[in-house]
Amino acid sequence: MAKIEIKDLSKDYTTPNGVLHAVKHANLTVNDGEVVVIIGPSGSGKSTLLRCVNALETATAGHILIDGIDVTAPGTDIRQIREEVGMVFQSFNLFPHLTVLENITLAPMKVKKMDKAEAEELARQLLKRVGLSDKADVHPTQLSGGQQQRVAIARSLAMKPKAMLFDEPTSALDPEMIKEVLDVMTDLAREGMTMLLVTHEMGFAKAAADKVIFMDNGEILEEGTPEKMFTSPENPRTIDFLNHIL
Repeated sequence: MAKIEIKDLSKDYTTPNGVLHAVKHANLTVNDGEVVVIIGPSGSGKSTLLRCVNALETATAGHILIDGIDVTAPGTDIRQIREEVGMVFQSFNLFPHLTVLENITLAPMKVKKMDKAEAEELARQLLKRVGLSDKADVHPTQLSGGQQQRVAIARSLAMKPKAMLFDEPTSALDPEMIKEVLDVMTDLAREGMTMLLVTHEMGFAKAAADKVIFMDNGEILEEGTPEKMFTSPENPRTIDFLNHIL
């Protein structure tokens, strides 16, 4: 069953130099429990596509369906969509004045009306899951970048999402911190979490993805299994890109 369906999606921006076509007629399906990785050069439209799925950007044309509900339709409750689709960004976006535990419990208590004891129990379970059981009472500034990103993942999971979006979640991290975040994401993939992510971590794509998408200049140019994409890509632009980074 399709969890996320992107149909003929386009996103344009008006700039002083004219119209920028950030995403052009994109079509993509992410099935329930599937891990789909989007790769491509900077400025190719990957993050814009992801932000449209979570309605952080408004699509210019086309449709996005999540569990059959059209996110782009007038009158759709965007807040409900965001409750069901978690998103982890390059920057951690944690509240510095709150403890780790308070950062994770805030949304479940405010949005889902979960009582404090239940929210804290869930938060502690999630901190254990991401390997940070001993960090519940510290503030984000006392954590490394990798630890902060793992807290951000736990915070998204606290909303019990049906799917997770990741927008280059390791790009702001020092190299030694990347593995600890990728390990958490790999565990989520093994547990069957539906995931759509933008990343430059090709090792993760090879190991955890069910499908790899290559984007360039706002277009999806090729898609396939990791084995196909990394050993026998067909599009000349995909071949050129992979030759430069592998």
